[in-house]
Amino acid sequence: MRNNVTINWTLRENVRAQLRVLVKRILRKYGCPPDKQEKATQTVLEQAALLSAEWAAA
Repeated sequence: MRNNVTINWTLRENVRAQLRVLVKRILRKYGCPPDKQEKATQTVLEQAALLSAEWAAA
């Protein structure tokens, strides 16, 4: 995910959509139940939003 984060990704819907697809693929790969994927995806994106300032600085 870190490689796919761009500046102002939280403001651009198309970038957020790409990240959601990426997260859902990873969740499926590791066996996350389909009924819990949406909540897990939201959690991951919220965490990425908090960490994105650090990622942009690196």
